Amino acid sequence: MTAPPDDCLARNEWICGEYLSTRRQILMDAVVQHLQLTAVSVLIGLVIALPLAVLARRWGWAAGPVLAVTTILYTIPSLAMFSLLLPVYGLSASLVVAGLVLYSLTLLVRNILAGLRAVPEETRQAARGMGYGPIRLLLTVELPLALPAAMAGLRIAMVSAVSLVTVGAIVGHGGLGNLIYAGMNTYFKAQVLTASVLCVVIAILADVLLLGVQRLLTPWTRATRG
Repeated sequence: MTAPPDDCLARNEWICGEYLSTRRQILMDAVVQHLQLTAVSVLIGLVIALPLAVLARRWGWAAGPVLAVTTILYTIPSLAMFSLLLPVYGLSASLVVAGLVLYSLTLLVRNILAGLRAVPEETRQAARGMGYGPIRLLLTVELPLALPAAMAGLRIAMVSAVSLVTVGAIVGHGGLGNLIYAGMNTYFKAQVLTASVLCVVIAILADVLLLGVQRLLTPWTRATRG
């Protein structure tokens, strides 16, 4: 009988410290790409979603079409979405970002709009009575009061983006998804498990970070609960 290999990589074990020590730079590069794709796509989505939600709040007739279009986009399977965007962006990181932006719009627009609609009308009237114009009313009254709902949508969009970035592995721009995809093709257990766990850790940390930001920006919500 031949003796079993003396390291976990040769034995192809799921949990392997040797993998972490020998692939540290590869893992770091994948994590950085994953974070970049996630952050850029959610930021662009927020920049687009905010004016859409404000317009939908100002003109009630626009709310239905805006919500309908963004909801339809969210129902498109990720592989189909990337395939539809392929003729425009090619096999590039922009393809992944564009897909994630479209997916984030439903979550962001719906929650920002819900937050704006929840602002009490008497609060708006009081602000107008104090001489607030539409822009000042939006920036200093409506948006701050809509923050809890908007941040809830942002948290969900961020966690969803962390997950969906992995699908970008089909075009070679999936961050940790590249390692998961390659590891599954070769049945490299340590790589699949490590990259998957890192995805979960990133999602949890992103959610906790945004929750902390939300608490800092909305101190009155804690006072209300107290």
